[in-house]
Amino acid sequence: MNPALPDENDLHTQLSAYNMAFAELGLRFRWDAATLASLADIESEAARIVAYVEAHHPHLLTAYSADCLSQAILERKHALRPEPLVVPAASAIETNRPSQLQLRARETHPSSDFSLPMLSGA
Repeated sequence: MNPALPDENDLHTQLSAYNMAFAELGLRFRWDAATLASLADIESEAARIVAYVEAHHPHLLTAYSADCLSQAILERKHALRPEPLVVPAASAIETNRPSQLQLRARETHPSSDFSLPMLSGA
């Protein structure tokens, strides 16, 4: 087993925690190992979530700031699995397709102090 790769069991429990957090917030997306691999070059959990939402669900950013949305997801995810999943460099998690997202400089989104209401129907 390559020590740079996350344990398969840990990967599964982390993905389950993310997916449960998405479901609890009423978000209609799921992550799998390939999705996580496509985000592997992005250092923090929060930045991975923001990059994913910007690329695949930008309509959510018309109602919520990226930081607020990311924080709400991570609060629920961390309640289930508090430790972050350390993802090794891109291509360390094997996939049969190229990365779906390009690492790009994240533009600062205007922040707001609004609390996040339930995201049902998002």
